[in-house]
Amino acid sequence: MRKINLLFSEYAESHQDLTNKAIHWICVPLIFWSMLGFVSLIPSPHFGIRYFGAISLVSLIVLLLVTAFYIRLSWRIGLMMMVIMLVLEYFVYLINITSEHRSWTVFLGVFILSWVGQFYGHKIEGKKPSFLKDLQFLLVGPIWLLHFILKKYGLKY
Repeated sequence: MRKINLLFSEYAESHQDLTNKAIHWICVPLIFWSMLGFVSLIPSPHFGIRYFGAISLVSLIVLLLVTAFYIRLSWRIGLMMMVIMLVLEYFVYLINITSEHRSWTVFLGVFILSWVGQFYGHKIEGKKPSFLKDLQFLLVGPIWLLHFILKKYGLKY
């Protein structure tokens, strides 16, 4: 069995309850987005992209490293996640330019509320979050959700 399928199976073990799954559909993308937001606040040069905004060098490096992790598991998911991360980066950029040096409070608020939701979902589930066993599951969560979308439309990953 492919490593990605093994990771999905292991991740699914602690995500059986429908309420917990629903919470994950909301909270996992928000946590992922807020983490990209925190990374964008690390001082570094920014690159402007016409009609897109700007992305920091540090954000770009993180995006490439995360994409490499995903491509190792599945090149299709890696490419899709790269596009998704670029879209999320655009929303990070919008918060950064409209919040006038207070964007960290938006990212922190979203991060904290989303984690409260996650832990509440796992309390309902009665199982610990997967990342407590292995940190790579912090990156598996978003693609676990994506794989359901791909399966629904009969697309291979």
